[in-house]
Amino acid sequence: MTTSRQLTRPKALAGLGLVGFVLLLGLVGPLLAPYGPLEQIEGANLVGPSPSHWLGTDEVNRDVLSRTLSGIRLDLLVVFVAVPVGAAIGVLTGLLTAWWNVADVLTQRIFDVVLAFPTLIFAIALSAFIGPGVWTIAIVIVALEIPVFGRLVRTSVRTVREMPYVEAAQVAGAGPLWVLRRHVLPNSLEPLTVQLAVSMSVAVFIEAAMSFLGIGVQAPNPSLGSLIKDGTTLMYDAPFLALGPLALVLVLVLGLLLISQSLSEAHRD
Repeated sequence: MTTSRQLTRPKALAGLGLVGFVLLLGLVGPLLAPYGPLEQIEGANLVGPSPSHWLGTDEVNRDVLSRTLSGIRLDLLVVFVAVPVGAAIGVLTGLLTAWWNVADVLTQRIFDVVLAFPTLIFAIALSAFIGPGVWTIAIVIVALEIPVFGRLVRTSVRTVREMPYVEAAQVAGAGPLWVLRRHVLPNSLEPLTVQLAVSMSVAVFIEAAMSFLGIGVQAPNPSLGSLIKDGTTLMYDAPFLALGPLALVLVLVLGLLLISQSLSEAHRD
């Protein structure tokens, strides 16, 4: 079953609808936001949800809805740029190294070292060297996705290269690069699309966790993770602050997981 047909399943359509909703909010956020994300509104200190401020205002008089709409764009940038970049590097690395035993062994040991570190420990260590910020989040996600996709493609390479039709192509004079392009990649696309959706959902959590710990997006710039962090600091005085950003994180992750589950089920069928 092709990927386009897999995405017409009800579960996939529901996931696409949820992700599309968040994506639309991020794209049209500047038009919907009643205030600037850093604008301080006179006399609006910790105002609860109202027609003037749908998600209330924070402790420094900023409109939470405007900051949430602005924060969505950063999360979408992380999801739709950092994850594909890491996936592309991982796929290329897996394709090129799995064909030669020495390169394969060296690459797998490097992957072992990267995957041995818990994600947040790796993020904290990296932020200690280059400082917190969006670039740190992006580098962490790219570095973690490379071994994931590299090993996934490596498995396909080592399976497909033993097939009779590959041996026949090699006897006919086909080189490794031709075999990789003609036979390995087409047989790897379905598991790669499933992993891509899963990795995107994980990337949302990584951004939120890093910003929550203070090693991600830095104040006063908003992201969904930093907004959740700001809301928890005032949980008892203004519990409404974190609700909007937290709901959007859940919607985005749920949509991506529904897509990945639908692709996985179709792949098994």
